[in-house]
Order: sequence, then structure tokens, then C-alpha cells
Amino acid sequence: MPRGTQTDLAVLAALSVQPMTGYALRDAIRMHLGAFWSESFGQIYPALARLRDEGLVGTTEGERPGSSTHHLTPAGRARLVELMREPATMTPPRNGMLLRLFFGDVIGADACRALVAEARGLAVSQLDTLADARRVTEAEPDELPQKPYWLMTISAGEHTARASIAWADETLAALDALRRD
Repeated sequence: MPRGTQTDLAVLAALSVQPMTGYALRDAIRMHLGAFWSESFGQIYPALARLRDEGLVGTTEGERPGSSTHHLTPAGRARLVELMREPATMTPPRNGMLLRLFFGDVIGADACRALVAEARGLAVSQLDTLADARRVTEAEPDELPQKPYWLMTISAGEHTARASIAWADETLAALDALRRD
């Protein structure tokens, strides 16, 4: 699935929860999907315009300029289902910390230790953010059809963050052993 199509999927899926302005849409994607997905305003607004031109998104003008609210049309919901049924596209990771660690002999164990310690701190922070997301989601009504899926996704993020912390602890110990040698 090309990047633009993935942006369409994110936009249509977010609008399937509730109508929103472009700003609220970007904020919802950042808040709710930020652990595993990101979209910039530069991706969202062109996608909204194109999806509107294709009849997949409707727009209601707000009271002030730029406050248009976007909603999914029936055709948009059908397209969302099509996109959701396509195989997921896995993009190759780009992790600058791991790139540096791979060539760590160039900068030495101390510099690598600082990189890994920073990554560990980010994973701990991510785990805290996910704990907040879990509390908020668990407080949602049980009748909300998205709730169990949201909790499954949060769980995936929690497992990933815990694995990152465990890896960092193991790697920090290995780097400490290199420094002693």
C-alpha cells in the first residue's frame, strides 16, 4: 500500500470514529495513534482535499474560516473497508540509534552507552504515555465498539516498550563490560 493510500486509511479511519476539523484530526492521530503512526498537516490537508473531491469525505463549513468539519460519506466508509482489507504494508524501519550502535566502534562504548540510555528513557516515557492512554480508554463505555481494539493496540505498544527497555538494560550491561576491557 503506497504512503498516500496509508494516509487515506488513517484519515478515513479517524473520521469513522467522529467528524472533526483538520486540526482535530491531526491531534487525534497524534494522541491516539502516535505510538505507532504519524501524519503531518502537510499530509492530512491534501488528503482531505483529495478525499473530498473523490466524494469520500464531506465537509461542513464552520463559523470561522478554517474551521470546517469533515465527516465520512457512505462512499468513504466503503473505501475505508476496502483499505482495511488490503494487506498491511510494513515499511522498513529507520532507527538512527541502531545505525550508530551497529558502527559503534567508531565512536566507542561510552558514546554508545549514552545513545542506548537515551533510547531506554524514551521507551520508559512511551510506557508512561501508554499507561495514560490505557486509563483513558478503560474509562470509555464498554458499549463503544472501538474500545477492545484500542486496548489491543495499546497492549502492543506496551509490549514493544517493555521489550525495548529489556533490550536496553541488556545492551547497557554489555557496553559496561566493553568499557572494563
